[in-house]
Amino acid sequence: MNKALFALILAAASSAAFAKLPPLNDEAKAKAEEAKAKTAHTGKADAYLLCKSQDKVAAHVQKNNKDKAGKPVATAPCADPGKFVYTPPEAASAVAAAAPAAAAAPAPAVAAAPAKK
Repeated sequence: MNKALFALILAAASSAAFAKLPPLNDEAKAKAEEAKAKTAHTGKADAYLLCKSQDKVAAHVQKNNKDKAGKPVATAPCADPGKFVYTPPEAASAVAAAAPAAAAAPAPAVAAAPAKK
């Protein structure tokens, strides 16, 4: 009897765990996008640091083990990702939309000053 009651309580509790969550609001979506961008940048920064350390180790091996080390292999230079800068997609699209409109607008006519003699 106790085992059946325990199984029933466990089944009821586990069904609540599969309940559907409400959709995210705009602020939560924006925070999630920023966190995703920051995680991607962190990965790029980690890859850059790894590349630099591998280059340092390879240079040390080439210097100290000239007879055992093979020919150095040319690799792509390490690309520094720079500091993390996040621009929300809405702001980026607004800036991109404003730039062509400003470029397409005619420049105001400026009257030429008469030349002095």
